Order: sequence, then C-alpha cells, then structure tokens
Amino acid sequence: MMHGAPEEEIRQWLNSIAVIVLSDEFQALKKELETVYCRSNMDNARIMAFQDALYAFLAEREDESAEDLREVF
Repeated sequence: MMHGAPEEEIRQWLNSIAVIVLSDEFQALKKELETVYCRSNMDNARIMAFQDALYAFLAEREDESAEDLREVF
C-alpha cells in the first residue's frame, strides 16, 4: 500500500498503470478480450476489453502484494 502525499500516490498509481498498459502481456489480453467481446456483439467491446484487462492486471498486482505481506509474517 502506498503512503505519502495524495499527489505522490496518484503519480505512483499512474506510473503503475502506464507500465501495465504498455506491457506485451496486457496488450495480448486486451486483444483477446476484444475479439471475444466483438464476437459476442458486446456494446463498447474495445472499452470493456481495456477495462477488464486493466482490472485483471491490477487485481493480480494486489494479490502479489498481499502474498508478499503474508511471507513477511
């Protein structure tokens, strides 16, 4: 969990998100989700694919952080 000034926390979150969305793994998942969502005729398929891929990566990162804490204790 991040501590510090709100501006610094926002900067750190934005940096983390930028690293995620520029990764090859994120781009591959987003494209795969876009394909599935488009075939399903989902409204706003590209936006939903981006959001879902980002959520998945953020959740994974949060799980890894929680796991790191469990190892410490």
